[in-house]
Amino acid sequence: MKLKMSEKSLFAILLRSPWWWSFLIAAVLMLLARVFLPEAFRAVGMLSALPFAVLGIIAAWRQRDKPSPERVALALTDLAKMSWKQFLPIMEQAFVQQGFSVMPLNSSAADLQLEKSGKVTLVSCKRWKAATLGVEVLRDLKELQVSQDVAYAACISLSLPTGVALKFAKANGVQLICQDEMASLCLKVMKD
Repeated sequence: MKLKMSEKSLFAILLRSPWWWSFLIAAVLMLLARVFLPEAFRAVGMLSALPFAVLGIIAAWRQRDKPSPERVALALTDLAKMSWKQFLPIMEQAFVQQGFSVMPLNSSAADLQLEKSGKVTLVSCKRWKAATLGVEVLRDLKELQVSQDVAYAACISLSLPTGVALKFAKANGVQLICQDEMASLCLKVMKD
Protein backbone atom coordinates (compact mmCIF):
# COMPACT_ATOMS: atom_id res chain seq x y z
CA MET A 1 0.00 0.00 0.00
CA LYS A 2 1.41 3.35 -1.06
CA LEU A 3 0.77 6.28 1.25
CA LYS A 4 -0.21 9.56 -0.35
CA MET A 5 -0.25 12.99 1.28
CA SER A 6 -3.57 14.82 1.18
CA GLU A 7 -3.54 17.75 -1.26
CA LYS A 8 -5.13 19.92 1.45
CA SER A 9 -2.63 19.18 4.21
CA LEU A 10 -0.43 21.99 5.48
CA PHE A 11 2.72 20.26 4.22
CA ALA A 12 1.29 19.73 0.72
CA ILE A 13 0.21 23.37 0.57
CA LEU A 14 3.65 24.54 1.69
CA LEU A 15 5.36 22.33 -0.91
CA ARG A 16 3.34 24.10 -3.63
CA SER A 17 3.86 27.57 -2.12
CA PRO A 18 6.90 29.84 -2.45
CA TRP A 19 9.81 28.25 -0.57
CA TRP A 20 10.33 31.18 1.75
CA TRP A 21 6.90 30.67 3.39
CA SER A 22 8.19 27.50 5.08
CA PHE A 23 11.30 29.27 6.33
CA LEU A 24 9.17 32.15 7.62
CA ILE A 25 6.97 29.71 9.58
CA ALA A 26 10.09 28.00 10.95
CA ALA A 27 11.55 31.34 12.04
CA VAL A 28 8.29 32.39 13.73
CA LEU A 29 8.05 29.06 15.57
CA MET A 30 11.65 29.37 16.77
CA LEU A 31 11.06 32.94 17.92
CA LEU A 32 7.86 31.99 19.76
CA ALA A 33 9.60 29.07 21.47
CA ARG A 34 12.51 31.29 22.49
CA VAL A 35 10.27 34.00 23.90
CA PHE A 36 7.43 32.08 25.54
CA LEU A 37 8.83 28.71 26.65
CA PRO A 38 10.70 28.19 29.90
CA GLU A 39 14.44 27.53 29.59
CA ALA A 40 13.99 23.78 30.17
CA PHE A 41 11.65 23.38 27.15
CA ARG A 42 13.09 26.03 24.87
CA ALA A 43 15.34 23.68 22.82
CA VAL A 44 12.53 21.18 22.26
CA GLY A 45 10.17 23.98 21.26
CA MET A 46 12.69 25.36 18.80
CA LEU A 47 13.09 21.90 17.26
CA SER A 48 9.41 22.03 16.30
CA ALA A 49 10.49 24.36 13.49
CA LEU A 50 12.68 21.66 11.91
CA PRO A 51 9.95 20.09 9.71
CA PHE A 52 9.17 23.52 8.25
CA ALA A 53 12.83 24.19 7.53
CA VAL A 54 13.08 20.82 5.75
CA LEU A 55 9.94 21.66 3.76
CA GLY A 56 11.52 24.98 2.80
CA ILE A 57 14.60 23.19 1.50
CA ILE A 58 12.50 20.71 -0.49
CA ALA A 59 10.30 23.47 -1.92
CA ALA A 60 13.35 25.57 -2.85
CA TRP A 61 14.89 22.58 -4.61
CA ARG A 62 11.70 21.91 -6.57
CA GLN A 63 11.33 25.58 -7.50
CA ARG A 64 14.96 26.18 -8.47
CA ASP A 65 14.24 26.17 -12.22
CA LYS A 66 10.71 27.53 -12.02
CA PRO A 67 10.34 30.67 -14.16
CA SER A 68 9.07 33.92 -12.72
CA PRO A 69 5.42 34.89 -13.26
CA GLU A 70 6.56 37.70 -15.58
CA ARG A 71 8.50 35.27 -17.81
CA VAL A 72 5.53 32.90 -17.87
CA ALA A 73 3.14 35.71 -18.87
CA LEU A 74 5.50 36.85 -21.62
CA ALA A 75 5.89 33.30 -22.92
CA LEU A 76 2.11 32.79 -22.96
CA THR A 77 1.70 36.02 -24.93
CA ASP A 78 4.38 34.94 -27.43
CA LEU A 79 2.83 31.48 -27.79
CA ALA A 80 -0.61 32.98 -28.43
CA LYS A 81 0.81 35.04 -31.31
CA MET A 82 2.36 32.03 -33.05
CA SER A 83 0.97 30.14 -36.01
CA TRP A 84 0.68 26.35 -36.00
CA LYS A 85 3.81 26.08 -38.15
CA GLN A 86 5.77 28.08 -35.57
CA PHE A 87 4.26 26.35 -32.55
CA LEU A 88 4.70 22.69 -33.53
CA PRO A 89 8.54 22.78 -33.77
CA ILE A 90 8.70 24.41 -30.33
CA MET A 91 6.60 21.63 -28.83
CA GLU A 92 8.71 18.98 -30.56
CA GLN A 93 11.95 20.52 -29.25
CA ALA A 94 10.52 20.90 -25.74
CA PHE A 95 9.72 17.19 -25.60
CA VAL A 96 13.08 16.21 -27.11
CA GLN A 97 14.79 18.24 -24.36
CA GLN A 98 12.90 16.12 -21.82
CA GLY A 99 14.32 12.94 -23.36
CA PHE A 100 11.39 11.87 -25.55
CA SER A 101 11.67 10.71 -29.11
CA VAL A 102 9.03 12.63 -31.05
CA MET A 103 7.08 11.56 -34.11
CA PRO A 104 4.52 13.86 -35.78
CA LEU A 105 1.13 12.23 -36.44
CA ASN A 106 -1.44 12.77 -39.15
CA SER A 107 -4.49 12.40 -36.95
CA SER A 108 -7.31 14.71 -36.01
CA ALA A 109 -7.14 13.54 -32.39
CA ALA A 110 -3.37 13.66 -31.73
CA ASP A 111 -0.52 15.65 -33.24
CA LEU A 112 2.55 14.05 -31.67
CA GLN A 113 3.58 10.62 -30.50
CA LEU A 114 6.19 10.63 -27.76
CA GLU A 115 8.23 7.64 -26.69
CA LYS A 116 10.50 7.34 -23.67
CA SER A 117 11.65 4.19 -21.89
CA GLY A 118 9.28 2.07 -23.95
CA LYS A 119 6.21 4.10 -22.91
CA VAL A 120 4.23 5.88 -25.62
CA THR A 121 2.26 9.10 -25.11
CA LEU A 122 -0.14 10.71 -27.58
CA VAL A 123 -0.23 14.51 -27.47
CA SER A 124 -2.96 16.74 -28.81
CA CYS A 125 -1.80 20.32 -29.27
CA LYS A 126 -3.35 21.61 -32.48
CA ARG A 127 -6.11 23.42 -30.56
CA TRP A 128 -3.64 25.15 -28.23
CA LYS A 129 -5.17 28.57 -29.00
CA ALA A 130 -8.84 27.61 -28.64
CA ALA A 131 -10.85 29.95 -26.41
CA THR A 132 -11.79 27.04 -24.13
CA LEU A 133 -10.64 23.46 -23.93
CA GLY A 134 -13.76 21.36 -24.27
CA VAL A 135 -14.41 17.71 -23.58
CA GLU A 136 -14.74 16.77 -27.30
CA VAL A 137 -10.98 17.11 -27.90
CA LEU A 138 -10.25 14.96 -24.85
CA ARG A 139 -12.78 12.29 -25.86
CA ASP A 140 -11.24 11.99 -29.32
CA LEU A 141 -7.76 11.76 -27.80
CA LYS A 142 -8.87 9.10 -25.30
CA GLU A 143 -10.53 7.06 -28.06
CA LEU A 144 -7.31 7.13 -30.08
CA GLN A 145 -5.30 6.18 -27.00
CA VAL A 146 -7.53 3.17 -26.36
CA SER A 147 -7.65 2.10 -30.01
CA GLN A 148 -3.85 2.20 -30.32
CA ASP A 149 -3.29 0.71 -26.85
CA VAL A 150 -1.02 3.58 -25.83
CA ALA A 151 0.07 4.15 -22.22
CA TYR A 152 -0.58 7.89 -21.86
CA ALA A 153 -2.40 10.83 -23.43
CA ALA A 154 -1.83 14.55 -22.96
CA CYS A 155 -3.56 17.68 -24.22
CA ILE A 156 -1.87 21.08 -24.50
CA SER A 157 -3.80 24.35 -24.35
CA LEU A 158 -3.34 28.02 -23.56
CA SER A 159 -6.82 28.11 -22.05
CA LEU A 160 -8.13 26.34 -19.00
CA PRO A 161 -10.42 23.36 -19.52
CA THR A 162 -14.15 23.56 -18.93
CA GLY A 163 -15.44 21.88 -15.80
CA VAL A 164 -16.73 18.92 -17.79
CA ALA A 165 -13.39 18.58 -19.60
CA LEU A 166 -11.48 18.71 -16.32
CA LYS A 167 -13.66 15.96 -14.82
CA PHE A 168 -13.25 13.86 -17.98
CA ALA A 169 -9.46 14.28 -17.93
CA LYS A 170 -9.21 13.25 -14.28
CA ALA A 171 -11.53 10.29 -14.71
CA ASN A 172 -9.76 9.02 -17.84
CA GLY A 173 -6.13 9.75 -17.03
CA VAL A 174 -5.59 12.41 -19.70
CA GLN A 175 -2.88 14.83 -18.64
CA LEU A 176 -3.68 18.50 -19.19
CA ILE A 177 -0.76 20.83 -19.90
CA CYS A 178 -2.26 24.31 -19.67
CA GLN A 179 -1.09 27.88 -19.20
CA ASP A 180 1.82 28.08 -16.70
CA GLU A 181 2.86 24.46 -17.18
CA MET A 182 2.77 24.91 -20.95
CA ALA A 183 4.82 28.11 -20.76
CA SER A 184 7.39 26.43 -18.52
CA LEU A 185 7.64 23.55 -20.98
CA CYS A 186 8.29 25.92 -23.90
CA LEU A 187 10.47 28.56 -22.21
CA LYS A 188 13.78 26.72 -22.58
CA VAL A 189 13.19 26.24 -26.30
CA MET A 190 11.97 29.82 -26.85
CA LYS A 191 15.01 31.44 -25.21
CA ASP A 192 17.49 29.42 -27.28
